[in-house]
Formats: sequence, structure tokens, C-alpha cells
Amino acid sequence: MQVHYFQRYHGKENVATANTMLLLSRLYSYSTNKFFAFLKSALFSDSADFEPELTFSMQKKSENAVPDAEISQPSFKVVVETKLDKSSFDTEQLMRHLQAFTGETYKVLMTLAPAPMQETKKEEFERLLSAYNATAYKSAKERPILHINTTFEQLELEIRDVIEERDYEMQEVLDDYRDYCIADKLIENADAWKYMRMQLAGETLEFNIRENVYYDNAARKFRPHTYLGLYKRKSVKAIGKICAMIVMEATPQGIVYKSELGKLTAERKELIQSAIEDGKKHGYDLLSEPQRYFFVEKFYETDFQKMSPGPSMGTRIFDLSALLGTDKLPELEIIAERLREKTWN
Repeated sequence: MQVHYFQRYHGKENVATANTMLLLSRLYSYSTNKFFAFLKSALFSDSADFEPELTFSMQKKSENAVPDAEISQPSFKVVVETKLDKSSFDTEQLMRHLQAFTGETYKVLMTLAPAPMQETKKEEFERLLSAYNATAYKSAKERPILHINTTFEQLELEIRDVIEERDYEMQEVLDDYRDYCIADKLIENADAWKYMRMQLAGETLEFNIRENVYYDNAARKFRPHTYLGLYKRKSVKAIGKICAMIVMEATPQGIVYKSELGKLTAERKELIQSAIEDGKKHGYDLLSEPQRYFFVEKFYETDFQKMSPGPSMGTRIFDLSALLGTDKLPELEIIAERLREKTWN
């Protein structure tokens, strides 16, 4: 039975906000260093000197005395306004939120929605914010309020960047947050075209490449993606473009198929049966639990190597557009060749 950390299917802004705050609190409880690393990269990247951790100083001179030691921590505040529709942000409401700041060293107003704020509305608010900062924070020592407009997906990716593959507990929490966001339509699928999901292949790699099919437990959730990468021995060995996803389940009444993408054809049913037989050779019983079969147009061999120590322990998502430095991905054969020139950790 899968454990869920976040409420689902409420479709309310307060639930989305509460779930996001719960995610951040879980990150803080798991590792304060990684929580502060997230804040520094995602929210305070414009503040080069943002160091929120406790600092310990010896004999630091103050105005009238030199104490033996000093323990200090800069103050910061992040005010969050969440909307379920990017067009719902109200400039007057955002300006009223500025009153929530009361002398903190670092100040951020974060606007959060499934998609980035409309550009005209963002420009209007930031123009008013700039005028407000000029009046409210006249001293050179006073830092202005920063505005960070982000999405649920970008927030999730920023946190994923600061945790490591071996942070299994936090990975599980983050995966459930992503699943919640997808279920409640807080993460849009428009960017699925650029993602490659890496899966462990191991002993079945030869069969997967030859038959252009891969299978995985159907209970596993995942971010929408277009490309599938097969991993073995510290390298993604093949990449394919998904053309169909079919769930197969053995029931007392017989085999049941459900197409999630593409057509359920006789040829694909035969391939599923071939996969079941091939799995037996490696000790897999693919009839014991529902399986999701990913069919690709063709697997192209590549060699996208992992450079950090140790093997990969699970799935991983790669943004191919960022990896290859392009907003328009080339043909898959070219992607496979270019991945040979890249590495990852």
C-alpha cells in the first residue's frame, strides 16, 4: 500500500499552500543545510551574501565593547501567495502583502501557481514594488523586498536539485508531492516533450532494445515524459521515444489490458507475452502484479555516463533541452549521439 504524505483532490488554494509548506517543513526537518541551500538557490539567488545559518564569532567589536564571543543568525521572511490560475493574481492584494514584512534582513514575496504569472501583470506589480521599496527602504543598509514568481513544478525541481540520490526518505516525500501536483493539475504536462525518464534495465537490457519495449510496476508514479532511457552499469545505454503505454494485469477472469497511450494492438499483446516469458529467465514473475509496458518507436544505443561514485539506485528525470542546450530537440538518433558526449552525477 502506497503511503501519501499530502492531501489530494481538494482543488483549493489553501490545500495547495498547506501541502507546499509541508514539503518545505519536511525538507527542513530532514536537513537544515539542504533547506537553506534550496532557499539560497531558489529564492535568494540575488542576495550573494545570504547565509541564514548560525554564525559563531570570537571577539567581534561592537559599538562600545568587545564581547568574548557572539552567536548570530540573519533574519529572513518569505511571504507566499498561491493561486490555482496564473491570471488570478491581484496587484492590490500583493501590495497589501508587503505589510507583512517587519524589518527582516532578507525579504521575499513568492507568487506560486501552476504556470508563470502573466507578463503584463508581473511587470505592473514589479513596477509598483520598486516604487514601494524606494520609499520604505531608503537606507543603503536596508535590503528591498524581492519578488519571486515560480510554479509548483519549478519549486519541486529546485528542491530536487539540492537533495541527492541517496536521500531516499526525502526522494519519496518529493515524489509524492509531484504525484499530488499532477493529480490536482498543479503541474502542467506541456513540458513533457523535453523529459527523459531513466529506468534501470540490467539483465533485460538486450531484450528491451531488441523488442523496443520496457516494463515496470504499474503502481509506480512518474512525471509525464516523452523519452525513455535504459540504464546499466553506470550509463544510460539506450534512449527511445514513447509511442504507447499499456497496463497489463492478471485477474481471476484472465488477462486485462488498459491502454494509457497509443493503441492496444495484437502485436503489442504478443510483445507483452514475450516480455513475460523473457522475464521468467531472470526470475521475474510479471503476472504477480500489474505491469506498465512502455513501447518506443525504436531504442537508439548511446553511452550517457554517470561520473559520481556508485551505481544509480533508481529512476531519474533528465531535461534534454537543458542538457543539450536547445529549445527544439533534434531527431532521436542525433540526441543519442550527443548524449555520448555528456556525463551526469
